[in-house]
Amino acid sequence: MDITQFVELSIGRWRSQRSAHHLAFSHFEAVQSVIDIIPLSVDDPAVVDLCKSYNIDLSQIMSPFQMTWEGQSDWDEDAQMKGSSILVPVPDPDVPNRGKLLRDQGYAETIAAAGDYHLTEDGTFVLLTTYDRAAAEEKIWFANPNLRFRVSLIKTSAGTGVLTASFASEIRSSSSK
Repeated sequence: MDITQFVELSIGRWRSQRSAHHLAFSHFEAVQSVIDIIPLSVDDPAVVDLCKSYNIDLSQIMSPFQMTWEGQSDWDEDAQMKGSSILVPVPDPDVPNRGKLLRDQGYAETIAAAGDYHLTEDGTFVLLTTYDRAAAEEKIWFANPNLRFRVSLIKTSAGTGVLTASFASEIRSSSSK
């Protein structure tokens, strides 16, 4: 699997159930959400702006997409969790199935972020992102085209301690794709 195939397989509406262990707070959280992943064109203004902010030529990118989410947590049942992010893969021209993933909003911190990704031989997408105050490691793989799993770790900025560990199972809604 390459990055284009991975993104194409991810397009659609996903119902997600995530369990998170916040080790710093000794707290367990259950989150249910809906995630929409839609393809974007290379010349979409948000894609162009994000690439400009990282001095990336548009000819270097593949399969940009937007991810939006809306969910509820049992930690704070009154709070509505929602957001959106533009994601732009920039494959490494010299190393197959490796590259950068640009995001206008990161996972561990809500700032623009560029992570390093690679796809393993079994098709698992692995993303490592370093932020100012934390580091994130995410792995996503497909059991079949309509079922995927995601594991995320939020670590200290030095990468020596785990602050949060989460697991999500995501099922594609039957009305999409």
